[in-house]
This record gives sequence, structure tokens and C-alpha cells, in this order.
Amino acid sequence: MKRRDMILVVDDTPETLGFLTDAIEDAGLTALVATDGDGALELVAQITPDLILMDAMMPGLDGFETCRRLKQRAEVSHVPVIFMTGLTDTEHVVRGLEAGGVDYVTKPIVVDELIARIRVHLANARVSYAARMALDATGRFLLAADAEGRILWCTPQAERLMQGLLPGPDGAPAAQADALAAGLARLRQAPSGDGLALTLPDGEGGTRRLEFSYLSPANPGEYLFRLSEPAAGRQEAILRDALGLTAREADVLLWLANGKSNRDIGEILGISPRTVNKHLEQVFAKLGVENRASAAALAIRMLAAKS
Repeated sequence: MKRRDMILVVDDTPETLGFLTDAIEDAGLTALVATDGDGALELVAQITPDLILMDAMMPGLDGFETCRRLKQRAEVSHVPVIFMTGLTDTEHVVRGLEAGGVDYVTKPIVVDELIARIRVHLANARVSYAARMALDATGRFLLAADAEGRILWCTPQAERLMQGLLPGPDGAPAAQADALAAGLARLRQAPSGDGLALTLPDGEGGTRRLEFSYLSPANPGEYLFRLSEPAAGRQEAILRDALGLTAREADVLLWLANGKSNRDIGEILGISPRTVNKHLEQVFAKLGVENRASAAALAIRMLAAKS
């Protein structure tokens, strides 16, 4: 049996909800209902709709802010949002699009037009989502941003590299996220071959470097970028992920594998030799080895296997 697409309708007016629910069900789609923005956020935490029909002007959390918060959630960031508004003023249309909406319809709603728009955006979303899943499966470090450089989606591999840069409750500080957005917007308009490099704290007193390059337009209003980590950063990431180390432990082990003494490692990383030794004790325990030579040999084998 073919799965029916699910449409979440968010509106505070019972009459509108009833009218839209009937129209959606008659079109062979499944209607989900939320009467306010908070209810919509709670519902999508439990189930992912295929499209969201959002009333722009609601008491409390309005449709614009609700959409912005939805777009910050990775599990629903790809879901298209169509705004419903009785306001034809261009300013409100622009607000809806800036919040992450893909389209808008004005009230009173013409059912045939609404269903046609829903079907078009469902089809577009399926194509976009399938392409994104294909990129995920190939392990690409890719992300897409809008014209202002705000991130729309990224593959899981890119998301791991960008930890601490993405917006959200546990994500980047606003200033850092804004700086990334501005950098991506500039990069898209820069001469071919230009890149963007960012140096970020690793959360353990060190730093890591990420490099972005612009590829091409993707969907309308969506631009594709490649993300990479320079060779040293990749080696540290290999040791960190493969051996279950912290970022700082991976740093120390990498320099140990390069024949550096505790004093040398301390000077390179800006920490004391005593702190280096404490990190090495943790590394030895995690690797199940007893000395520097064994740890270095294991690291070298791991890097060779992944090269």
C-alpha cells in the first residue's frame, strides 16, 4: 500500500483547520494539526511531516518564528513550509521566505491552487532529499546555504566537522554563526578558486582549521559548498575517531608518532610537559599499551591504513 504524504497544518482558527483538513484528506493526503507554534514544535519532535502549511499570524509564537525554529532542527530542516496569510504586503511575504518558507498562499484560500502548490513542493522536496541521501551515502563533506550564507543542510560527515558552528540551542554562538554565514555569502560571489578558512576552538584549549569552497547552485535559492579539513587536522580526526580519543589526546599522540618528546609536544601545543604526560597516560589506557613506542606504532599503522 502506498504511503500517504503527511501535511502538518498550523493555524489557530478552528474553522480554517477544519476546512483545510477536509481539503487535504480529499486530495488523498494525511492531515496533521497544531493550533499554535509551540504545538507544532512538540508534534515534529514525535513525527516528521512531508510538508508544513503555516499560518503566518498567530498569537504567541507566530508562524515566522515557528518556521525559523523548525529550520534549526536537523530532522525537519528539509521539510518545505508554505505560509498562509491574509496579508498581501510584500514585507510579510519576504519575512516568510527569509524565515525559511518556500512559498505562500493568501487567504481566502483557493483549494485547487493550494493542493497544486502542495504537490509541486512535495515533488521538489523528494528530489532534493533523495539527492542529499545519495551524497550522505558517498561520504561527501558537503553543505548547502541560502543567498545570505545561512546553512540549510549538510551531510552527516560535514556536520561532524562543523560541530560548534551550526546554529541551534546547543550550537554556535550567534556571532560565530553570523560570521560563517557572512563568509559563505562572500565566498559564493568571489572569483573561482577562492576559499574560506576558519580557525575554531576544539573545546580543549586547542584549535582546528576548516576550509570551505563554493561548488555551484543546487536548488533555487540554495548553494552548494565543499568542506575540508587540512591534512594535519584529518590525521588528528582519524586517530580521534578510530581510537576513541579526545581531540587533545589525538594531538598528543600524533606528535608522539612523529618522534617528538614531551617537551617538544608541550611547546607545539602550548601546554606543560606534565600535562602532556597526563594525556599520554590516558592514551596508553585507552589503547591498551604500556609505553610510548607501542602507542606510536599503533598510531602509525592506523594512519597508514586510512591514507
